[in-house]
Amino acid sequence: MTPPRWAPTVIRVRYAETDAMGVVHHATYPVWFEVARTDLMHALGLPYREVEARGYYLMLSGLNVEYRRAARYDNELHITARLSSVRSRTLTFTYEVHRGDELLATGETRHIATDHTYRPARLPDDLLTLMAGAPST
Repeated sequence: MTPPRWAPTVIRVRYAETDAMGVVHHATYPVWFEVARTDLMHALGLPYREVEARGYYLMLSGLNVEYRRAARYDNELHITARLSSVRSRTLTFTYEVHRGDELLATGETRHIATDHTYRPARLPDDLLTLMAGAPST
């Protein structure tokens, strides 16, 4: 089966996301990563709501952002999320934020699967297979 293809998440920078200089605040990027990650999971046919309904949380265990260029108010940004590592209990997503052809930031989030009592848990094989078929970097 061919993995699904989709367009990057498109976000227009809102005024509330900027500082007095009109530059996007650094804490906004992880929020955008979450939006793109949610879109990716939907594109895979596996929304977080379904993962949680099956008894699992994908808890954040690590976050990294590398800032290259400033995003500014009213910029149209394209944010791409990819699953770069799928293991039985952990997932790693990578991100790119572009303004046109210009790369503004990259990032990574690491997640650990837990049950609803917050104990690490192995994800079911069908979920792992679905996620392992996602386009990667």
